[in-house]
Amino acid sequence: MDLIAEHLGLFILSLFANGLSAMAGGGAGLLQLPVLLFLGLSFSTALATHKIASVALGIGATLRHWREGKLDYRFCGYILACGLPGVVLGADIILSIPEGWTLFCLGILTSGLGLYSFRKKTLGIEAEPRNRDRRGMIIGGLVLLLIGALNGSLTSGTGLFVTLWLVRWFGLDYKTAVTYVLILVGLFWNSTGALTVALQQPPRWDWLPALLAGATLGSYLGAHLAIKQGSKLVKRAFETLTVMVGIKLIGDGLQILTSV
Repeated sequence: MDLIAEHLGLFILSLFANGLSAMAGGGAGLLQLPVLLFLGLSFSTALATHKIASVALGIGATLRHWREGKLDYRFCGYILACGLPGVVLGADIILSIPEGWTLFCLGILTSGLGLYSFRKKTLGIEAEPRNRDRRGMIIGGLVLLLIGALNGSLTSGTGLFVTLWLVRWFGLDYKTAVTYVLILVGLFWNSTGALTVALQQPPRWDWLPALLAGATLGSYLGAHLAIKQGSKLVKRAFETLTVMVGIKLIGDGLQILTSV
């Protein structure tokens, strides 16, 4: 009975975390990873377990968004080509910087993203394509490479960075930006990161079925709701989660800095 309750709890956690993430374009680790740590997993095991489970976020969202048939496949290839090398190299780059300061600064930046979006009332409500010339694509690609590096080393929040970057730099509306993020970051970037981490640290295999099932269903439902409700709901979900993720990262960074 305890085993059933444990797996049901993991399923509900994953369902909720990934449902919110599918609406906002990232942030599942805000809820999922701390709970795995609270349940007694070491950080490395919890990270490996979370990374693998997060791949299902991309699977569930892809199943729903693919039916809409609105993806620009050349733009998809561009995002993958720019971001995946950063994901692979991320750990080596970030680990050279003290973890406490990294988390603290990223927390401030992440919260700032949400507050910036909140102040810009019309940002991302309607698509306004821009920066599609050579200069714009090069700058956009370099930033995607940097975000990919963060994705390869951090546990949550980087999908939110990609979402706002696609909205602010390339002029996508929030709903379309989240579509790209959930499929390309959720499925391909996260798969690369999960494989890299899992080769170094085995996950908690017996917990993964419940987490994967919850993530797949939650992300499908979250994506469905985002499609039906449009960019206004996605924008509000994005702003809420970025502030929450930012506060968590600031807290984690301060905890590490004060314990040194």
